Amino acid sequence: MTNVGFLLDMDGVIYRGSKLIPGASGFIGRLRSHGIPFRFLTNNSQRARRDVALKLRRLGIEATENEVFTCAMATARFLASQKPGGTAYVIGEHGLAAALHRNGFSVVDDDADYVVVGEGRTLTFEMIERGVRLVEKGARLIATNLDPNCPTEHGIRPGCGAIVAMIERATGVQAFSVGKPSPVMMRAARTEMGLRTGEVVMVGDTMETDILGAVQMGYRSVLVLSGGTRRQDLKKFAYQPDLIVDHVGLIPDEFIFENLPACL
Repeated sequence: MTNVGFLLDMDGVIYRGSKLIPGASGFIGRLRSHGIPFRFLTNNSQRARRDVALKLRRLGIEATENEVFTCAMATARFLASQKPGGTAYVIGEHGLAAALHRNGFSVVDDDADYVVVGEGRTLTFEMIERGVRLVEKGARLIATNLDPNCPTEHGIRPGCGAIVAMIERATGVQAFSVGKPSPVMMRAARTEMGLRTGEVVMVGDTMETDILGAVQMGYRSVLVLSGGTRRQDLKKFAYQPDLIVDHVGLIPDEFIFENLPACL
């Protein structure tokens, strides 16, 4: 029985766009060979967990949908706990709507309990306008995450944080965010693995989400420099990761296994 588990950010840690990051496959292999639980953790709400798992497999990482935890899942579970059988107007894509349906929510265009904002390429200004009007009528504003942008192979594009900011400014209502670094998502992913706070390691490439979330939860943290953060950026932050490596494949065995029982 292991007493350590890993939460793994994806874009910038496991892959970059459509390319696998060196060392990622070997790192997952090391975790599997020792029976160490892990979850692929993403603030992207566009895809259902099954679709995310398929992308990983096509990149060469064996993954099941049960090993994927998205901010869309965290958002849907949180809302179901707040208002079972509620309704939501969704500004987002298939993965977000599917997660809400799976948790007993109905997706509606009017008289919504919540306006739930994700990210995607098919959003329209008409959707933003409708969201503003529904919040004005009393719908509560939820963001799947507050990431201002999303990395792509061609540069960045506006993220959920940028989209929800338009509604916040128009209505004067601040969104409640469920995705990283929110404790809601960080705790839910840990609970799925059946681990306690001191048994979790968060591996990410972003100080403002991955590492901040870990620090706030009391998890150990590893910053990889294969994504959007550079070593010189760390001087801007009052909090620091426990370990910094160039990519996930360079996380040493002693860091992975230091909390395992001696019999392993």
